[in-house]
Amino acid sequence: MSDERVESNESQSNAGSNIGWFLTGACIGAAAAVLYAPKSGKDTRKYITDKTQQGRGAVESASQDIVEAGKEMFERGRQLVDDAADLFERGRKLVKG
Repeated sequence: MSDERVESNESQSNAGSNIGWFLTGACIGAAAAVLYAPKSGKDTRKYITDKTQQGRGAVESASQDIVEAGKEMFERGRQLVDDAADLFERGRKLVKG
């Protein structure tokens, strides 16, 4: 391996490591901010529960939308295949005479 490739791999590894440590620190900081917020523990737990429920609802809604869009695309694809088969059959009958 050339020196340039080794240096490139090392810098990519360092960049990935730095990003990982940054994200870890951001998560720890966010958790500490929530835990040390000027609210009581009960209020903080309620806030976290409410936000979790909102997130869950958003994910469920998005997944339902994705499933519906997938079903619509499947039906359109099936219709295109059926139309293509019909056209093929018509063409075959025309060629046979």
